[in-house]
Amino acid sequence: MKSFEYHQSSRIIFGKGSLGQLPDVVMEFGSRVLLVTSDSSSPELKMQYEKVIELLTLKGISVAHFDGVRPNPTTDMVREGAELARVSGAKVIIGYGGGSSMDAAKAISVEATHDGSCWDYLFYKTPQPDPGKLIPVITVTTTSGTGAHITQIAVITNSNERDKSALYNASLFPKVSIIDPELMVSVPAVVTANTGFDVFCHAFESILHPKSNRFTELLAWEAISIVFKTLPLLRDDLKNIELRERMAFADTLAGMVLSNTGVTLPHGVGMAIGGMYPHVAHGEALAIVYPSFASFTWESAVEKFAKVGRMLNGELNHLTDKEAASHAPGELTEFLKSMGLFKKLRDVKVPESEIQKLALQSMVLPDYLNNPRIAGEEEMTEIVKSSF
Repeated sequence: MKSFEYHQSSRIIFGKGSLGQLPDVVMEFGSRVLLVTSDSSSPELKMQYEKVIELLTLKGISVAHFDGVRPNPTTDMVREGAELARVSGAKVIIGYGGGSSMDAAKAISVEATHDGSCWDYLFYKTPQPDPGKLIPVITVTTTSGTGAHITQIAVITNSNERDKSALYNASLFPKVSIIDPELMVSVPAVVTANTGFDVFCHAFESILHPKSNRFTELLAWEAISIVFKTLPLLRDDLKNIELRERMAFADTLAGMVLSNTGVTLPHGVGMAIGGMYPHVAHGEALAIVYPSFASFTWESAVEKFAKVGRMLNGELNHLTDKEAASHAPGELTEFLKSMGLFKKLRDVKVPESEIQKLALQSMVLPDYLNNPRIAGEEEMTEIVKSSF
């Protein structure tokens, strides 16, 4: 068995109704909170946020609310949130919502307590965040897909540079993660599908990653099995709390795996798409590139692609591994189509004139180097072209 290390320092509170534990959890760290969320423009979200604020204030907790987060959070958003954290004297930061809110909360903790911008502390830069300075972060996830509630990663976009990158440091693990499936029943179908596919991507890419090991693969395959069995049912029954619970569990498993292994080529391309075209959701970007990625990669990871193919189509069980693996790209494409996720770059208004630029940007992050088959510049360009 290959030697491995495994680390997860976030305390995980999972289950229906677990949001009720938030005030007591907060009080373990302090009584002045910065609540970080997306905007309060919709009545439903406004009611959610008011409920959380009331829950906290009834416990005597002072709450400052930063609701300036948008999808693909930017350095400008983080700057605004960090200023409010400093002015309000926040002792705890709550990232409440989807991945964007939770990533922003982690980045705000860094910028509010360190010199310069959060962008100065990306994973490849020095110095890295000082754990002794950070404001503790508590995450409350309302979607099932990003894994951000239990990772040491904060993905941020620099709009001026059209670049999407990440802070990555063990000090950024949330202190506590609350996962309450009851908060997810109002998530619309398109977000449910996009984030649900992201769960699969995290799990499968972690299996393909060089750091993959017996333990992480155990968790990852379980997450994939849940996604394939549950997401199609959930699409037609969005209020089903048991299905929401299963997807929340799969997301948590995939996040645990992601924080100990990593991702491969699709996430590098997906990050480039999000950085250059912020209107494209992360899960949407991954769905766009996955068929091309799978066609490019399957021959270099036959056993693993064969298993995915067979999980999607039991009729492949009688085929050899290589034959089953060769069908996996097509099976993944059919799964995307069944979920309403099959798109091309042209469908999301990516200009054809920027294909080469996007291909080069896809090679800025090192994710593609973790792929079983490593793409050179020409091959990456072909992958992007075939996704267009």
